[in-house]
Amino acid sequence: MTRNNTYFISDCHLGGGYIADHRAHEARVVRFLDHIKDDAAALYLVGDILDYWYEYRTVVPRGFVRFLGKLAQLADAGVRITWVTGNHDVWLFDYLTNEVGLTVQRQAEVVDVSGTPFFVSHGDDVGHQPLKYRMMKACFTSRLCQWLYASVHPRWTYWIATGWSKNNRITRSPEAEEREKIPAAEELLRYVRQHHGQHPDVKYYVFGHLHLARIDTVDDAQVVFLGDWIKQDTYAVFDGTQLSLHHFPEDIPT
Repeated sequence: MTRNNTYFISDCHLGGGYIADHRAHEARVVRFLDHIKDDAAALYLVGDILDYWYEYRTVVPRGFVRFLGKLAQLADAGVRITWVTGNHDVWLFDYLTNEVGLTVQRQAEVVDVSGTPFFVSHGDDVGHQPLKYRMMKACFTSRLCQWLYASVHPRWTYWIATGWSKNNRITRSPEAEEREKIPAAEELLRYVRQHHGQHPDVKYYVFGHLHLARIDTVDDAQVVFLGDWIKQDTYAVFDGTQLSLHHFPEDIPT
């Protein structure tokens, strides 16, 4: 089978403390990866694939064995894998680059996908972001803060990070969460209008982060919001000529 397709997936949040059955959740994502293994030329993991990950110099977190093993299988078969770090997996360093052979993308970039310019970003590093969030992001990406964090025993950092993530998710009502998505998406669309005006060669913009699954059009560019794998199980695929958004396992274009 010819490998023509490039796949985009984001916001799986594997290992999240608010997910009832971690094994079943991971299995769904692994089934998706197995589903694309024969026709995928490339795979973009567009951030927050893991709900929490801190990679020490000589130690990596436990868990995600089947998921990471499937990534290794895809890479060994010739699939080019790029992991775009999000706000939950920002502390991804060189372990998977060395062990799996994937590429880590740490910020928004214009990349070549089958000869077509794509702008790929998790979605939290472009456009206007609240000051509190920008300060938190600066702390997370600071080498000094990372060194200080790594000096604390993992039993405490893991408990703090996963507890914070779980509390943040369960204390927000579904209605409030949905209300937050629309203005955030509009802000990203404003950013796209500005960026596309300066870079008219970019034909597609791909974002995660918002857990919103839809495709918009800005001028002659398409903007895809990838959704999530907590409730929606959505992904995008580019076949060399067209970008489409799908649900898994039904695989129905939206």
